Amino acid sequence: MFSTKGRYALRVMIDLAQQHSEEFIPLKDIAERQYISKKYLEIIAKEMVKGGLIIGASGKHGGYKLKKDPSEYSVGEIIELMEGPMAPVACLADPEYECNRKGKCKTLPMWTEFYNLERDFFYGKKLSELIGE
Repeated sequence: MFSTKGRYALRVMIDLAQQHSEEFIPLKDIAERQYISKKYLEIIAKEMVKGGLIIGASGKHGGYKLKKDPSEYSVGEIIELMEGPMAPVACLADPEYECNRKGKCKTLPMWTEFYNLERDFFYGKKLSELIGE
């Protein structure tokens, strides 16, 4: 299950993409359109800037804008930035993870198949698709 942080980040990205603007969009405007607390969006937007999804500017004409075209963002990269790895088990989430059952684990193929389906689905969806472009 995805948290509000991941879902709201996706809504922010959709909102920014729908503005079709080179100008910075004030966070208060996004918060109003999306019916999300501005305070909570400040936390989310800060993470999104740090993760390289959006650009932020402070000051009178400040706000946020997309770093690249909506067609260049996958839903998967947005979700993973905010939620962490989508992998359902530790041995798939971290390649460095040493599992002493890896060679005899009867469930690993199932988890791998599920992970690949989920990852392919979300990484195959583009932000531009969500806004109907």
